[in-house]
Amino acid sequence: MNAMFAALEALTDREPDRRDVAADILGDLLRGTALDADSARLVVGRLVSLAVNEPVTKVRESVLNSISEAFNHHFLPLDLVEPLTAAMPTMERELLEHALYILGATHASQARPLIEPFLHHPDPEVREEARLATAEITAAESEGLTHNS
Repeated sequence: MNAMFAALEALTDREPDRRDVAADILGDLLRGTALDADSARLVVGRLVSLAVNEPVTKVRESVLNSISEAFNHHFLPLDLVEPLTAAMPTMERELLEHALYILGATHASQARPLIEPFLHHPDPEVREEARLATAEITAAESEGLTHNS
């Protein structure tokens, strides 16, 4: 837990490289089974906040990648990651693909209207990620795995 708190603190460092490393450390913790559900939600909430406000693309990408890792072991509700949608119109393609994946990974049917506008995005890779994200929600619905947030 000390590593988690140290990394959370480093997310506010003035140096982008330190924020980037902190995001990677938190991603490692989320990828494994070291964090319980409450700790994972705390970490993801802080990462979402940074993803929305971070000016450095490299750091933002690490943050979004780390959030994606959380879905391997944790259910995360849409309302925890929904603030990402405010930043999506300004995201580069790679970042947008991460954000769309994250929305789809919530399995929340309420995420569908947040994803659907990107089905008509000018970039074919963004359109494909939006299609995959909606397919993820549809598959979860058919298996009864959807979550309301």
